[in-house]
Amino acid sequence: MNTAPSVFGAVHLGYIVIESNRFADWRRFGTDAIGMHHDAVDSHLMRFRLDDQECRFLVRRGPAEDVVATGWHIDDHAGFEEIEARIRAHGVPVVEGTAEEAALRGVERLLRFPGPKGITQEIYTTPRIASEPLRMLASGWVTGDSGMGHIAITSTKPTQLRGYFGTVFDARLSDYIDEAISGVKLKVRFLRVNERHHSIAIAAVRGLPIDPVRTRVQHLNIQAASLDDLARSYDRVHELGFDMALSVGQHTNDKELSYYARTPSGFEWEVGWNPLVIDEATWQPSTHQGISIWGHTPVGRTIIDKLDQFRLGGLSLARREDTVPSLSGAGTPDD
Repeated sequence: MNTAPSVFGAVHLGYIVIESNRFADWRRFGTDAIGMHHDAVDSHLMRFRLDDQECRFLVRRGPAEDVVATGWHIDDHAGFEEIEARIRAHGVPVVEGTAEEAALRGVERLLRFPGPKGITQEIYTTPRIASEPLRMLASGWVTGDSGMGHIAITSTKPTQLRGYFGTVFDARLSDYIDEAISGVKLKVRFLRVNERHHSIAIAAVRGLPIDPVRTRVQHLNIQAASLDDLARSYDRVHELGFDMALSVGQHTNDKELSYYARTPSGFEWEVGWNPLVIDEATWQPSTHQGISIWGHTPVGRTIIDKLDQFRLGGLSLARREDTVPSLSGAGTPDD
């Protein structure tokens, strides 16, 4: 019998670390297209803000062109210590970040440990509040108790990934989506760690152990404060010549209105508005057919793009996917 206290509700997606050599493109994408606040740290580091916290996205120079770490804000020291104890109890190494690393992320202290697909997981309790006012094109972004948005991951081992986030953060299943794209059947699991419908989405090809996405994350999501903010950023993405992945549409499960742009590093960036907030007293998981009620039409996809996805899927057969087995549990029967 598990008597450990639950940390559900005390965990919030706090920041993302991205590695890229395309700094000029990332600055234009983040500030001029999406509309975030930008701070240049030095020639090898830049940060974006969404609110009064010093850092929500840290972009560092490097070849990955991908997300390399996710930072999770834990409400209090009791929850922080509980998560640390769980990880150590499973024999997984925990490393304390340096003072410089913490400062770059805008937090007082952080711990890091291995995560699925090579994405380092980091936890912290106290974010630093910026002294400079926001300078951005958007009127604001929704963060707070819901965290700053969500991450979506494609996986050949979705049961293990769900087990990982259940073990570490007491993540709960919100629902499933079944979707068929170009004849390929996908099942997507949506996991929540607080009132946000999902902070983690895990997509898998049904019946085939392939991963058609090059990057560790398929997309990131941030939530616009207003419909006007979403519409204006959509126009700016087009006007500035950045690729649009999916047009504006509305999701079946969380009812969020959103679009998907393609980042300079290749993964997608979803800007959403007005998703539902889960009521723990009444919510029951269910399965939805298709990701969208309407819209979310692929933009500019050619047969070459589709063939490239099949090529990447084939290559993934020879690639080992790290799931951090000691933290991944046994999954659940409905997986």
